[in-house]
Amino acid sequence: MRGAVLYGPRDVRFEERDEPKIIKPTDAVIRISSACVCGSDLWPYRGIQPIVQPTPMGHEYCGTVEAVGREVRNIKPGQFVVGSFATSDNSCIICQHGYQSSCVQREFMSGAQSPFLRVPLADGTLVPTPDVPSEDLIPSLLTLSDVMGTGWFAADAANVKPGSTVAVVGDGAVGLLGVLSAKQMGAKRIIAMSRHASRQKLAREFGATDIVEERGEAGVERIKEMTKGIGADSVLECVGTQESMTQAINSTRPGGYIGYVGVPHGVSLDGEQLFFSHVHLHGGPAPVRRYLPELIKLVLNGKINPGKVFDLSLPLDQVAEGYRAMDERRAIKTLLRPNGTK
Repeated sequence: MRGAVLYGPRDVRFEERDEPKIIKPTDAVIRISSACVCGSDLWPYRGIQPIVQPTPMGHEYCGTVEAVGREVRNIKPGQFVVGSFATSDNSCIICQHGYQSSCVQREFMSGAQSPFLRVPLADGTLVPTPDVPSEDLIPSLLTLSDVMGTGWFAADAANVKPGSTVAVVGDGAVGLLGVLSAKQMGAKRIIAMSRHASRQKLAREFGATDIVEERGEAGVERIKEMTKGIGADSVLECVGTQESMTQAINSTRPGGYIGYVGVPHGVSLDGEQLFFSHVHLHGGPAPVRRYLPELIKLVLNGKINPGKVFDLSLPLDQVAEGYRAMDERRAIKTLLRPNGTK
């Protein structure tokens, strides 16, 4: 089969790779229905996160089970499944506390930008849908594998409640789906921080009540103005830079909550500032597996449509253009079709 492989900065190739097979008795192999490019894929693509060898790319996936190992009990061939970007046994003490993305057996997935994928710990990682979904639902189900699950975790970690005032730092796919998550959780006011018209429009569709274009100190000042000098109850940090984290902390009211899910690059925290800010700070790799059953129901019942975050759809063999479009901010998120259709 052929799949996406990153060789170095801005060098993604679509080339022959070994077709995955069952290696461990707890594995499954799935046929990918749709894949995509994640914002976090851009860190190694841009050379900010170095790679030491050619690396198969992609960690967001959904599809049909082709084969399972002899110890897999709950996942069956023919089922349509959605899985987390982080594998889990879903039974260890950490998983029982709801943090499957830190499971004692965790592996981070890769290689999903391809027609087939091996999924370790299939019983604890994959969640089947009740039936095979219609084609139009697949993009939304795909988002649950990471980007929607991560946006949901950001809102959950930020303690979004009915009536909350929420600020979202970052207008990438995760930030936009953080807006959707906050809306679903009952937030009364949702302030999306964005300078891009197309992203502002989608943020509004997902539930944003206000748009703030300022960044840094000016962005903090604008949030304070809008909240009578107090700050937001909940802030979702969805970027991962020093500026975005500082902005998130300074935009939160004392006693408020920050959910941070942007993968940190060059971020350091001032302990004294954090001490006197009196904010709750919680985040990390999203425990997507915890949320998958609920999110799948919301998609299948038509309550949410996170697939709208895909504004570019390409055949899988054009994956390099999908990366370029996101790198150049010509696309929010690229959907990839392994069967070659658009």
